[in-house]
Amino acid sequence: MKPVMMLMLLFLVMAAVISCAGSNEGEVLLVLKAAMEDPEGALDGWNESDVNNYCSWNGVGCDGSYTIVSLDLTNMNLSGEISPDISHLQSLVNLSLAVNRFNVAFPGVKVAALRMLNISNNNFTGTVAADALRELSRLEVLDAYNNNFSGPLPVEVAALRKLRHLHLGGSYFTGSIPAAYGNLSSLEYLGLNGNALSGAIPAELGRLGNLRHLYLGHFNVYDGGVPAELGNLSNLVRLDMSDCGLTGRIPAELSNLRSLDSLFLHVNSLEGPITPALGRLVALKSLDLSFNQLTGEIPQSFSNLTSLTLLNLFRNRLHGSIPEAIGDLPSLEVLNLWENNITGSIPERLGRNGKLKVLDLSSDKLTGLIPPYLCAGNNLESLILLDNFFFGPIPQTLGACKSLTRLRMGQNYLNGSIPTGLLNLPKLDLIELQNNYLTGNLMPDDIKVSAKLSQLILSNNMLSGALPRNIGDLSGLQVLFLDGNEFSGSIPPEIGNLKHLGKMDLSNNKFSGQIPEEISRCKILSIVDLSSNELTGSIPSTLIQMHILNYLNMSRNHLTGGIPKDLEQMQSLTAVDLSYNNLSGVVPSGGQFSLFNASSFTGNPDLCGPYLRPCTFQVDSATNSHAKGSISCTVKLVLVIGLLLCSLVFASAAIIKARALKRNSPSRSWKLTAFQRLDFTCENVLECLKEENIIGKGGAGIVYKGSMHSGEEFAVKRLPGIGRGSSNDHGFAAEIQTLGRIRHRHIVRLLGFCSNQEINLLVYEYMPNGSLGELLHGKKGGHLEWATRYKIAIEAAKGLCYLHHDCCPLIVHRDVKSNNILLDSDFEAHVADFGLAKFLQDSGTSECMSSIAGSYGYIAPEYAYTLKVDEKSDVYSFGVVLLELITGRRPVGEFGDGVDIVQWVNKMTESRKEGVVNILDQRLSTVPLHEVMHVFSVAMVCVEEQSVERPTMREVVQMLTDPPKVKTCENSVPASEEEEAKESDGAGNPRDLLST
Repeated sequence: MKPVMMLMLLFLVMAAVISCAGSNEGEVLLVLKAAMEDPEGALDGWNESDVNNYCSWNGVGCDGSYTIVSLDLTNMNLSGEISPDISHLQSLVNLSLAVNRFNVAFPGVKVAALRMLNISNNNFTGTVAADALRELSRLEVLDAYNNNFSGPLPVEVAALRKLRHLHLGGSYFTGSIPAAYGNLSSLEYLGLNGNALSGAIPAELGRLGNLRHLYLGHFNVYDGGVPAELGNLSNLVRLDMSDCGLTGRIPAELSNLRSLDSLFLHVNSLEGPITPALGRLVALKSLDLSFNQLTGEIPQSFSNLTSLTLLNLFRNRLHGSIPEAIGDLPSLEVLNLWENNITGSIPERLGRNGKLKVLDLSSDKLTGLIPPYLCAGNNLESLILLDNFFFGPIPQTLGACKSLTRLRMGQNYLNGSIPTGLLNLPKLDLIELQNNYLTGNLMPDDIKVSAKLSQLILSNNMLSGALPRNIGDLSGLQVLFLDGNEFSGSIPPEIGNLKHLGKMDLSNNKFSGQIPEEISRCKILSIVDLSSNELTGSIPSTLIQMHILNYLNMSRNHLTGGIPKDLEQMQSLTAVDLSYNNLSGVVPSGGQFSLFNASSFTGNPDLCGPYLRPCTFQVDSATNSHAKGSISCTVKLVLVIGLLLCSLVFASAAIIKARALKRNSPSRSWKLTAFQRLDFTCENVLECLKEENIIGKGGAGIVYKGSMHSGEEFAVKRLPGIGRGSSNDHGFAAEIQTLGRIRHRHIVRLLGFCSNQEINLLVYEYMPNGSLGELLHGKKGGHLEWATRYKIAIEAAKGLCYLHHDCCPLIVHRDVKSNNILLDSDFEAHVADFGLAKFLQDSGTSECMSSIAGSYGYIAPEYAYTLKVDEKSDVYSFGVVLLELITGRRPVGEFGDGVDIVQWVNKMTESRKEGVVNILDQRLSTVPLHEVMHVFSVAMVCVEEQSVERPTMREVVQMLTDPPKVKTCENSVPASEEEEAKESDGAGNPRDLLST
């Protein structure tokens, strides 16, 4: 019995020890929890009453002896601090704090047994504690990606000889890469991309013989080029050194990387020829050398790259021909060689592998015929051959390429007819064949056409024949440009079936007959150009039904009758040309017609009225045409009085200007104009105009940071002075007039300005958090939480609403963009930069500008082609800002091939809910899906192509501040308690969260 009793006693002692140890580790977890902020209650289960069962707590993992070996707090929206007491978890193997909001430096942890440390995607600041790094002698994985670390890279990392995975990218580390990192002999993954590193890339990295992945690019700007020693990394699979300022030549030693499958050196300043030695990288699948300054020819040795799927060499200075062997690469899917000086022809066998998806050879000097086998495997999606010297017919095989989505072959010398079946391809969205020598008919009358096609651009060819009636079956068509051809016959009434048509140009053809009244059924047409044809009959009075028509050109035809007086009621009409017809009667003088000039109606001898000769006949009110009789002398009297008034106005203006010049005698002294009580003088402002104080540069001037005697900070925008004889005030007068009278919480506050004849200095409140654009599109965009983004959207909308509805006169900003929305210390939004602002005298009217002003990607469509601006132009720009907040993407430059964010979003969101998930900023951790859907809906109505369909800013504010609540299904019966819990979660409270 004694042995049995001894065993029982030993068991009780061991249980007590385990219980004691367990209690200690459970208490450590409670200490950790106390130092954290947990807004979503992810750690609610960590409580003192259950401290002995900590192994069942959320995120905690234990081994068989009840010892914590894993702590996974990933994606819990935690913030605050990580208590140094974590060092008491001596057996910890896996620690993951990824995708949270911790906002302090990682503590000086001393965990000898730690094998994995993942602190990625947080908001830590400062540098990694050196003591902690020295103690983690068993560390195998250190992932600190996407933080706010600053200062030099920690050299202490080099002491961690067991380290296999080191990722310190996506922070603000500066200085050079420590050469000691070359001592990490076990390293398989090294990521230093996305920092602010400089200096030369150390040759010592070539000693990392086990390295498989090396990422050094993006935002870093190194001195020199690619070290030849990297060719010693025999196990390297992926090398990414893109966008990091590299110069010099591509070293031939890289050809020793026989395991390499991806080589990315794009967006640098590499020069010289492409070394033929790269042809020895037989395992290579992706090669991107685009956007450099490479010269010479494409190496013939590339024929050995039989595994290659992607070859990007665009935007270089390459010449010579495309090697015929490129066409034989068995796995090639993407070939982009555009914007070089490449000559010769396309390899005849290109596409025969059946895998080619993208081919872009635009803006080169290629010639010859287009090969017939580019779509041999029905995988070709995008074929872009713009701006070359191709001749001959378009291959008929393209008419059967069912995978094709984009076909762009304009600016060539192509002849022959359009391939049969091309307009019936099920996925084809865009056809551009303009500026060629194509002949024949558009398509047979009996062919079935695709409802998918949205843009058909065939301008400036030699196409002829009648426009077939089945053109009305292209139900998805948005742009139809057939101008500059030889089409004849009447315009078919089926054109009215194109319900989505927004732009139509049939000018410079031989169309005859009357303009079909059915054209007015195209309700969203904004541009109609029927000029330079042989059209007869009258102008359809039904045009009044086209409520958003902006541009109407029917000039140089044979139209007769009067101009329908009802057209003056079309408020959207901003440009009209009816010149050189046989129109008669009186030109309407009301509404938008009061803005047009004589050039819109010249060449019609029987027209009279405004801008033209006085009417000498009576007018038939029914047709607005002339009838025999005499006209009253009223018109003559009005003209005489008008001329007299103009003379008086000019004389008065000259006197006022002379007096002003006399008052403003030459003086270079500084003058301070204050809009409130100020604690500084012009001398204080001038003191801050130093290079080290620059915080921003724009198209109009430089912005500096300064401070008052009290310590309060301010910003100074330096603009050129108007001076004598200057016609351009660089936006100074507009900004002063605007900001000087505005007092609103969400409009940047102008404190005063200093000026002389040479320089103007605007002084306004300082915004510590910079602009919304900098935060969204810099490296830290992911740290701008959804709640903050939503708040900024509402506040910026309120600022614009004030400008549009509460100022007198109303103000149109004209340059609404994320960079002009500034954020104070509490991330409160303030609309700024009124250098382009314009006053509108009456609500609902527009003003015509002399040129386009604003920022590319934000400009409303009607502003771009009519130069007419009103409040709805700002609404469009604000809608683009909302899309930036949702997607985290810039308005242009990220979607390729001239596509902006509005076009990209439209393409990606055909199914609204799933589509929004596709475009959502992936750097966001969790967001309330119903809120995102609501903001997305507001954004899309703001960017409607037709201005009349956009809401006012007052309506935008109302929509944003009153989002719809998540609806419940009161009559449904949950199948289980679990489903009932889910329904309840998604009903009243905002827990409809989307994880990304």
